[in-house]
Amino acid sequence: MVKSMTGYGKGVAQLEGGTLTVEIRSVNGKGADISVKSPLLPKDRDVAVRGRLAAALGRGSIDMYLTWQPSEEARGSRIDKALAQQYLSELKELASEAGVPLDGPAAATLLGSVLRMPDVASNSRPEIITEDNWPLVEKAIDEAIAALDAYRITEGQALRRDITGRIQNILDIFDEIEGYEPERVSAVRERILKAAEELSVKLDPERFEQEMIFYLEKLDTNEEKVRLRQHCQYFLETLDAEDAPGRKIGFIIQEMGREINTTGSKANHASIQKCVVRAKDELEKIREQSMNIL
Repeated sequence: MVKSMTGYGKGVAQLEGGTLTVEIRSVNGKGADISVKSPLLPKDRDVAVRGRLAAALGRGSIDMYLTWQPSEEARGSRIDKALAQQYLSELKELASEAGVPLDGPAAATLLGSVLRMPDVASNSRPEIITEDNWPLVEKAIDEAIAALDAYRITEGQALRRDITGRIQNILDIFDEIEGYEPERVSAVRERILKAAEELSVKLDPERFEQEMIFYLEKLDTNEEKVRLRQHCQYFLETLDAEDAPGRKIGFIIQEMGREINTTGSKANHASIQKCVVRAKDELEKIREQSMNIL
C-alpha cells in the first residue's frame, strides 16, 4: 500500500483537572526524525514514546505536540491559607502597635499586601502526566498515530494515481517514438547520400549498405526501450507489493532516467528528441512525488 509521509493526527485524553491534547504532524524525510515539542511529557517516557512513533510511522520528519487545557476548577492560583493568616495576624499586630487604623479601604489594601507575600499565592502547575493517568495518555497518543496513518493512506492513494498515470504517459511516449523509427532510418540514409553527393564521392552500393547497417546499429534504441518498459513494470509492481516502497522506487527512477537519456543521445531525430524531453518532464514529476512516499 502506498502511503504519504505527510499527515496529521490528533488524540484527546480527559484527565483529572483538565484536557490533554496530543497532536502529531509529519512531512517527508530521509529517516525517522522525531521531535517532542512539549515539556509536559515526563523524561522517563520520552524514549518509549519516540520508539512507538518510529515503529508505527516509519520514515518522516515527525513532530508531536502536547497541550494542556485546565478545567475551570483547576485554573487559577492556589493560596496557602495558613501562611496568609499568619502574615495577616502579624501585620494587624504591627498596625495596632503603630496606631494605624485598618477599617475601610485600608483593610482591602492589607489583604492585597498579604496575597503578594512570598509563597502565599502559587501559580505553579502540578504534575499533569502521572503514573496513574499514563494509560489514558498512551491511548490518546495511539489515537493520534491512527489518525495520522489514515491521513497518510488517503494522501498515498492520490500520489499513486498521479504517479501511475505518469508512468503510463512515459510508456505512451516511447510507443510514439517507435512510430518515428522508419522515418529516422530514411532520414539518416538520405543525409549520408546527400553529403556524399555534395562531396562528389562515388559510393559502392554494397559497401554503403554494410556501413549503413553498422551505423544504424550504433543508433539503435531498441535495447533502451525494452529496459525502460521493464523498469516501468518493476516500478508498478514495487509500488503495490512493498509496505514502504519509497526508497526502492527512488533507485528504479534513476535507472529509468538512464534509459531515457541514452535514447535521447542516440535519437538523431528532432521529433524523437521532443518525445525524450516530454518523457524527462514526466519522470521529474514522478521523482518529486516519490520523495513523499513512505
